[in-house]
Amino acid sequence: MKKYSYIIIDDNAESILETKTIAEGFPELTFLASATNYPKALQLVLEHKPSLIFIEIDPKDLSSNLSLYFINELYRYLSVMPKIIVTTSKRELAYEAIQYGVFDYLLKPILQIDMLKTVLKLDKATLETESIKIRNEINAVIPVLQKPQIAEQPLTICIKSYGDYRYLNAADITYFQADNNSTDIYLNTGEMITAFKTLKHFENVLTYPFFRIHNSYIINRNYIARIHSGNSICYLKNSTKKIPFSKTYKSNIDLIITDFIIGNYLEV
Repeated sequence: MKKYSYIIIDDNAESILETKTIAEGFPELTFLASATNYPKALQLVLEHKPSLIFIEIDPKDLSSNLSLYFINELYRYLSVMPKIIVTTSKRELAYEAIQYGVFDYLLKPILQIDMLKTVLKLDKATLETESIKIRNEINAVIPVLQKPQIAEQPLTICIKSYGDYRYLNAADITYFQADNNSTDIYLNTGEMITAFKTLKHFENVLTYPFFRIHNSYIINRNYIARIHSGNSICYLKNSTKKIPFSKTYKSNIDLIITDFIIGNYLEV
C-alpha cells in the first residue's frame, strides 16, 4: 500500500483536529505535523517534505497570512512539489485554486467520502506516474534488446561491360587512375580492372575513405603509408607505387592527415 505523509496548515486548531480525524481513517495517510501560520507552515514543509499538504486558503485570522501564495513560495525552494489539497468552506475559491494547480479541493466540514475520493485520486495519479516511468524504462531497454545489430554492408562496386558483371569489394581498392574516358582500378592484390567511366564519375559517387588528390588519381586513405608534403607524393602500403597529389586537391590531403590524427594516434 502506497503511503502518503501529510501536513495540515490551518489557522483554526479545531479544523486541524477535524481534518486529522478524518485522515486517520485511511491507513495510506501518515500525519507529520500541523501549523497555524505562514512562517511555521513553511518551516515544517521544508523540513519534512511531505507528500501532501492540506491547507486553508481563507483563514479567519488574517495575521496567519495563509493563502494560495504559499504555493508560490514552495516553488522557490522545492524541486519536487507536494500535492496541495485545499480545505476551505468557500466553494467560490475553487476556480482560483485550480489556477494554482492544486491537486484537490475539499469543502469544510470534510466528509469521509470526500477524503476517500481524494485518496483514490492519489493512488490513480501515483499509479499512472509509475506506469509512465516503467514504460519509459522499458522503451529505453527494448531498442537495445530487440533491434538487431545490423553491421554496415561493405560497398560493392559492379563493373559492367557487355553483359559481364565484375563485383569488387570497395575496401580492396587501393586507388583509381584516370585513363582518358575510362578509369583503371587497382586492387590490393596488384590486379587492375578497367571501368568505362571517367574519374570524375567515381569522384561524384564515392565517399570516405576515397579522396581525389590529383587530376588523375583517387586514393583509398586506408592504404596510405606515407605522405611527403615536400615532394607532393603519397606512398602506398606494401607497394613501391608513388602517387602524386596536386595543389588543387591539397585540402583533401589535409583532411586525410587530420583523419589520421583523430584516430588512435601517436606522433613521435
